[in-house]
Amino acid sequence: MLLVISGPSGVGKTTITHAIEKQVQGAVFSVSATTRLRTLIEADGEDYLFVTNEQFDEMIQNGEFLEYAGVFGNRYGTPRSWVDRELAQGHLVILEIDVQGAVSVKRQRPGALCLFILPPDDDSLIERLRGRGREDESVIQRRFGEARREMEIARNGGVYDIFLVNRNLDDAVARVVALVKHERARRGLA
Repeated sequence: MLLVISGPSGVGKTTITHAIEKQVQGAVFSVSATTRLRTLIEADGEDYLFVTNEQFDEMIQNGEFLEYAGVFGNRYGTPRSWVDRELAQGHLVILEIDVQGAVSVKRQRPGALCLFILPPDDDSLIERLRGRGREDESVIQRRFGEARREMEIARNGGVYDIFLVNRNLDDAVARVVALVKHERARRGLA
């Protein structure tokens, strides 16, 4: 089964994604290709496939992406062949992508289960963005504006099957894991 998880920066989607990967048998996290620079704590091929702009362009020309997008001056894409190979092996493939990517994936793979993680409210989201300590205030405000726009598109786009508010991370993880296990059983994949 293909599982798409989206949500604004700072909402906890990466933590939820990794929890699903650990708690659901056969779950694998899709590693996106990106043109952004690698940080000191990231591993190439594990966190992302770090590629040049030229390599990314070539991958687009060759139809190698299931979806791709530009985000804050960098590009990200999901390698199609890897996803197809993992699905063929019966794995739960998890894509952590933005709304634009989810629209593209759902169009190509209508059976994908699409989940959008929401913050409890705007104040919580801005607090989470600041609490990460990664960016200055101007970047935080830009991310906050983008997050509000993305949430609006997600609510009205007809792509997402489930919207889940993350008030408490442990509770959100438990709910998402239960939802995924239930959906896999319903589809006869568990």
